[in-house]
Amino acid sequence: MTIATTTPVARANRWSQLWLGVLAMVLIANLQYGWTLFVDPMHVARGWSLADIQLAFAIFIATETWLTPLGGWFVDRLGPRKGPPMMIGLGGALVAISWIINAYATSLTGLYIGAAISGTGAGAIYATCVGNAVKWFPDRRGLAVGLTAAGFGGGAALTVVPIGMMISSLGYAQTFLWFGIGQGAVLLAIAPLMRAPYEGELPKMAAPKVQQTTRSYSPGEVLRSPIFWLLYVMLVLISASGLVVTAQIAPIAKDLGLSKVTLILGASVLSVALVVDSVMNGTARPFFGWVSDNIGRENTMMIAFTLGGLSYLSLGYFGTSPWLFVICAALIFFTWGEIFSLFPSTCTDLFGNKYATTNAMLLYTAKGTSAWLVPLANMSKDSSGSWNNVFLMAAGVNFAVVVAAWLILKPARKRMA
Repeated sequence: MTIATTTPVARANRWSQLWLGVLAMVLIANLQYGWTLFVDPMHVARGWSLADIQLAFAIFIATETWLTPLGGWFVDRLGPRKGPPMMIGLGGALVAISWIINAYATSLTGLYIGAAISGTGAGAIYATCVGNAVKWFPDRRGLAVGLTAAGFGGGAALTVVPIGMMISSLGYAQTFLWFGIGQGAVLLAIAPLMRAPYEGELPKMAAPKVQQTTRSYSPGEVLRSPIFWLLYVMLVLISASGLVVTAQIAPIAKDLGLSKVTLILGASVLSVALVVDSVMNGTARPFFGWVSDNIGRENTMMIAFTLGGLSYLSLGYFGTSPWLFVICAALIFFTWGEIFSLFPSTCTDLFGNKYATTNAMLLYTAKGTSAWLVPLANMSKDSSGSWNNVFLMAAGVNFAVVVAAWLILKPARKRMA
């Protein structure tokens, strides 16, 4: 596969576009990965139950994912010059508005409205940045999407400590307010700088090592493809297992008696775990994306998800030790975060570049579907009195997807060649 030649300016531009996308993702990362820090303070201040508060998290995930195909369609429809700036600008404004709403919400209804607006804004930004990455880098698609997704997965590492400190000193409401305003302002500033590649603009590059289609499938054709729905089910299962830990890491640490245990330099087990988890989650995305560019998507899935299943089992058996809790949780995030580089890359490999933003976001809605399984983990824990059954189910899901990648997805991809 050879891409049309162009000027050195375009060659440099694709990297600047990639890093702008990474920055935008960093700015929305704590909407999801910093959420756990707000849960207990809201519970104490408002008297809302943890289950009711976590419904807001589910609403955020649902809107952040299920509305992304619409944002992706607008990006593809408006074209490379108008689409990305409009979606990033809209997303930045919605992010700011949503966190201001969270700051002043005195009812669960207000919290849920804020979550829906927040998810809509984050989804518009996520769709645009991932779509840009797969379009600008057909030769390094896994790595480019991985770096972009790393901004979302690892970006929270830069803010979890400041957020935690601000909540402790000023309260959760003021933290929502000032972080929302700051993040939204920066997103509005970078929005005009972003764009997708024009036709024929990409530099000449070597043929990719991973099988890629030579045609572009429309979203309607993609939705009629059985292999798309196979990918969808696989993503739902793996995403659900990781979201359980993402949303519940603070309650899990608390139930294990570790949340306030000092681990190192005055930092608690939970604080250390949150930082390390964010770093590992972010690192996984470009690392496994790069690996998949070289050994194939399915082979990488099998390695990552096997390790993921073992990590959940390890947390269940060894997580009561402070250091082992941090290590096991970090391994879970490291073997979960890569789904956000592997699956968009696989989707674009299979269905082409022209409608890549829309098609990748149709697949991404699987994350929203999986979010509704998160409350089931609380129900399982409440009925059994421990998290062990949750960890066992998460491990089983990972192993099942390994089998699907090997026995179903890999042969199906070869038949599409």
